[in-house]
Amino acid sequence: MAIRNIRKGNDPILRKTSKTVEIIDDKIIKLIDDMVETMYNADGVGLAAPQVGILKRIIVIDVGDGIIELINPEILEQSGKQIDVEGCLSIPQVTGKVQRPKKVKVKGTDRNGKELIIEGEGLLARALYHEIDHLNGILFTDKIIEE
Repeated sequence: MAIRNIRKGNDPILRKTSKTVEIIDDKIIKLIDDMVETMYNADGVGLAAPQVGILKRIIVIDVGDGIIELINPEILEQSGKQIDVEGCLSIPQVTGKVQRPKKVKVKGTDRNGKELIIEGEGLLARALYHEIDHLNGILFTDKIIEE
C-alpha cells in the first residue's frame, strides 16, 4: 500500500467524469488499498479515485463504522433532506453548508465482484453522495447554499 497525492483546488481531473470499472484486477485492488491508506493518512471520511488522479468509479468511506469500498456506485433511492457543513480533502481550508438527502440507498460492487446495497442515513448518506459527486466531476463547493 502507498499514500497517494491528493489532487487539490483547480486540478482539471477533479472536474472530469470517471469511467466505469469493467474488470476488477490487481491494479484496481491496489488502487483501493492505496485510497484507504491515503484517506486515513489525511484524516478524511471519504475519498474518490479522481481525488488521487484516477478517473475510475471507485469510492472509499469510513464515517466511524468501518471501511466501505464501492466500485461503480450508483444512487438508487434518496429521501428527506439535511443541511450541514462539509469540507473536502481536495479543497483544504474551505467549508460550507450543503443540502443533501437525509437517506440514500446505493448499489455498488466490492473488491471481490460481489454486489452490495448500502443504506445510509445522516453522515453516511452525506459522505456517499459527496463521493459519488466526485465521480461526476461535481465538488461540494458547487452546492454551497446561503442561509
